[in-house]
Parts: sequence; structure tokens; C-alpha cells
Amino acid sequence: MGRRTWLLWNSALGRSGVVFAVFPPHCNVSIMAMFVRARVASPAEDFRRFIILAAVILAAIALAAPTARAQPTVQNTANPAPACALEALGNGSVRRVIDGRTFQLDGGPQVRLAAIETPPLPLPGETGPHVRIGLAAKAALEALLAGRDVSLKKLGPDADRYGRMVAHVFVAEQERSVQQDLLAQGHARVAAEVGAPACAAALFAAERAARARGLGLWGDPYYVSQQAENPAKVLAERGRFTLVEGKVLSVRESGGTLYVNFGRRWSEDFTVTIRKRDERAFAAAGLEPKKLAGRKIRVRGFIEERGGPWIEASRPEQIEFAE
Repeated sequence: MGRRTWLLWNSALGRSGVVFAVFPPHCNVSIMAMFVRARVASPAEDFRRFIILAAVILAAIALAAPTARAQPTVQNTANPAPACALEALGNGSVRRVIDGRTFQLDGGPQVRLAAIETPPLPLPGETGPHVRIGLAAKAALEALLAGRDVSLKKLGPDADRYGRMVAHVFVAEQERSVQQDLLAQGHARVAAEVGAPACAAALFAAERAARARGLGLWGDPYYVSQQAENPAKVLAERGRFTLVEGKVLSVRESGGTLYVNFGRRWSEDFTVTIRKRDERAFAAAGLEPKKLAGRKIRVRGFIEERGGPWIEASRPEQIEFAE
């Protein structure tokens, strides 16, 4: 029953008394006591023996208690949290910073920071608050990397279509990646594809902390998120990396695609699509697509146009609950 019980039984002259001593199961006590009194000269002697034996049992409990408290706590290490496994690419010295997520190695190629998106530099003659934010992202990267030695690590492809190296970057002798620093300062957002949930966890933690404090780009409503109930404004971000937030109206399946709908008019309203073959990965991450109806979520990705504005979600990291 979760405890060990020893019974002390006393019977004399037709009268009986019973004492139970209850011990926690982890106590190092192995006492079993049974006291049977034969005929004695007086009831007083019988009572005296009964009290003595009860006191012995109580003393044993008191001695066992510290031992029970001293038992070590055993942690379950059978399923430890997976680590972010990055593969070394090489080392180098930073020659110059090009924009908020791109720099050039001394005598080497350009490197693009993996797993994050940063505000672009302003176009010639461009004005407005976004100009300041794009320049701030570049200045932040310069402060982190200018003249520094760095190590490059990869997760997935090590080059993009422009021939730039794609890497997670670490300043010499630092455990935090440059990506984490930019996110923590509010100069970047986690990209639509990180490559592994274990690697995404630290990046999202840094992003959430900066968002909660309104740091950097999170102080500008333009970057915080677009609202799904305003599809025309979302569509204006076509071709750009955007966060869209809203309440899911319905989830429908057609062919090999799941349609997460935020409105009734598919030709105008915002929609997120998930390939049927990816459904299991989303469910394993606690985001079962068919159970998203009625939930408020935040989706990240590049806005495309298919009737109304649309984001294709290929990885669970692209969707988070916003309730």
C-alpha cells in the first residue's frame, strides 16, 4: 500500500490492545515486533511491557527518518534533451560587414548568418522608420564581429544560391552564437527554417526575450506582426519575410495539402498551407494541424499570393501559439 506496517499485538486475560507502526517505504528499518503476553501477576505489569515496546517502535521511526531524507534523488537520464549538433566549417577573420546578416572573411568568401532574418538596408533615397532599423542591424553586427576571429559551423546546406557560405557563427571562445546575440538585442527574427528543433530552441528563447522587452525592431509595429484579419495589408508584404498573427477559422484537406484558413473567402483571406506528408512532424511538435481551428497562432514565412496572401509552412518552427 506504499508503506510497510508492523503489528504489535498484546492479549491478556481476554483483553487486547493493538499498536501499528507505519514506516515510509524508503526507511532503512527492518523491525518486526510481536508481543504476546502470557499470564502475568498483574495488569500493571502487562501495561508496562506494552508501553516499553511501543516506545521502542517510535524510537526506531525517529532514527530511520534522517536516513530516508538522505536518499539521493535519481534523475531520469534515459531520454535527455537532444543537443544542437553543428558541423565545423572552418575559421577566419572578419574583414567587413555588409548588412545585418552578411559579412566577408579576410581573403575569403562572404558569409550569411544561418537561421535568422534581419531588416534589409534601405534603398537609395528611401526614408522612414525602417531605414533606421535596417542600419541598426548592420551596426549591431559590426559591433559583434569587426576585426574578430570567428568559427563557422553548419546545419544543412553550407552555401546559398548566391554562393555565400551559410553558417552559424561563433566569436572565438564564446559559446553563444552571433545569431543568438542579434536576436537577444532585437535586431533579428528567427527564420522560417532553422534545420532542427534542438537548434531552434535557443534562438526562439532569445527572440521571445527581446520581443517581451520591445527591443530593436520589436519596438516597431511593422515588424512585430501583421494581422490575419487585414489580408490586404498582409498581401502588401508579398515577397518579404513576415510574421502574421490571427485566429484560425477552419482547417480543410484537399489532395495532399492541408489548408489552415483565417477567413471564409479563400480568394481574399490569409491562408497557411501544410503538406499532408509533413502533418506527422507538426503533430509530434504539439501542433496537430487539424486541431488548430479556434486557436490564435503566429506564423512566420515569406508572403506569397495565391488568391489571397499565403504562407507555406514546411516546418513546425514556423507556427507558434499566440494566446
